[in-house]
Amino acid sequence: MHHVSLIIEFLRGRPAFVFWAVALTQGVLWTLVPALFYSAPPGEVPLLLAIGHEFVLGSYLGPPLAFWLGEIAFRFGGLIGLYALSQVCIVMALWAVFTLGRAVVGTRHAVLGILLMVGIAALTVPSPEFSPAVLAAPFWALALLHYWRAVGLRQRGAWFLLALDLGLLLLTNYAGVILLALLIVFTLATVRGRRALTDVEPWLALLLFGFVIAPHAIWLYAERDLLIAAFKESLAASGELSPALWLGVLLLASHLGLVLLVALASGWPRQRRERAPEIDRPPAETAARRYVYFFALAPAICALALAFAGGTVWPLGAVGSLAPLVLLSGLAVVVAAGDRVPLYREGMVSTSWLALLVAPPLLAVLSLALLPWIAGSDLRIAQPAEAEAQFFAENYQRRTGKPIATVSGDERLAPLLAMMTPERPRVFFAWAPRHSPWISVDDVAAQGAVLVWPAESTGQPPATLKTQFPEMVPELPRSFERAVQGRLPPIRLGWSVLRPAQ
Repeated sequence: MHHVSLIIEFLRGRPAFVFWAVALTQGVLWTLVPALFYSAPPGEVPLLLAIGHEFVLGSYLGPPLAFWLGEIAFRFGGLIGLYALSQVCIVMALWAVFTLGRAVVGTRHAVLGILLMVGIAALTVPSPEFSPAVLAAPFWALALLHYWRAVGLRQRGAWFLLALDLGLLLLTNYAGVILLALLIVFTLATVRGRRALTDVEPWLALLLFGFVIAPHAIWLYAERDLLIAAFKESLAASGELSPALWLGVLLLASHLGLVLLVALASGWPRQRRERAPEIDRPPAETAARRYVYFFALAPAICALALAFAGGTVWPLGAVGSLAPLVLLSGLAVVVAAGDRVPLYREGMVSTSWLALLVAPPLLAVLSLALLPWIAGSDLRIAQPAEAEAQFFAENYQRRTGKPIATVSGDERLAPLLAMMTPERPRVFFAWAPRHSPWISVDDVAAQGAVLVWPAESTGQPPATLKTQFPEMVPELPRSFERAVQGRLPPIRLGWSVLRPAQ
């Protein structure tokens, strides 16, 4: 007699509970692990906050919404608030995909699609790094949900929610243009889409969409040269490896966990008479299947084509920026699996799935403890940022009698120290002054600043700093120890205090 595991019974009887258990568990894990074990934020979070601190309508990195929300979350919740915001975005994106899946293939198969998404690395490992791509994921998923409700289910009021989703998406990441273009193509290419355009709601929703994006569109027109320069810089930094090839490798690597789960659940290779429990569903209509397939494949194909034609992955960026492109991968696999999905090797599948859920955060913790000893690797998340910020803020306060107003110097260190200093000073981008229009060299000289740079060898400041601030006097480099030093040398930082003008 074949015994059905408890997991299968939950999938059959309590699928919604399974979804919320999975989504919230993943969110809690990736909130607590960085909050408890990271001494510095991952990736480009400091740069995001340096720009968000100014609340500008846009920057060389793109639209402003992620920068604004990141700054607000950090002001009220600190780093844990920022990590929690990232996971709220991921959970919202999973909920939108789950809700779309319920409308297409039913609740049970929708949960199967969400379970497969645990095997998509772009939605798990880089998610603690709050970025425009992480914030774009829920808006992208909500836009797909509300479009299907508006066109596929003829819920005409959903057009206004779709307009809001797309507007906020374009205020978050320019990659949203890909989704907007694909929605237009899909609408014009399908009978339901063309019929929906005969209603008045999509045209009224277009006005709402224009109203949402208008302020940034005006800024974008006025500062178009800044975006063109950023695009050219990304071309120069693309290196020898083809950006399209690099993006394709990242997309494939991000799906390795999903491929593993599918291979195990399919039971291949298996005996002819081997039995397995089945999760069934009502038949999915042809239009719904085509919708899922199209928006599971077309965004990635368009991104690859743009990377090949443009010679850069800007504004997509690294692996964390792939999250919007892979949101429907799990659901597309479930739709393709048919109306009755057999689950072979339940024990191996559940063990592998649990490993994909728990192992990445555990490996992140172990890497902090072991890599300094084994590989001598200097991890950004192990930077003693709080101690560094406290030292420079206190020295500036003692020497000038004023709280620190500005930080500049190294591209990575200056934003990091600014975000970890309680006074939250402004950041002057000495490495690219045109990218920080909110402050100039003269402003820095008048207000005073702390200049910082890595000092592994001589400790002398970079030539650009000496040119911009000829009156600077370098101090003796300061050494800082990591929580786990291992075989790494102490961190040595060069620094200088610019006193404010009298």
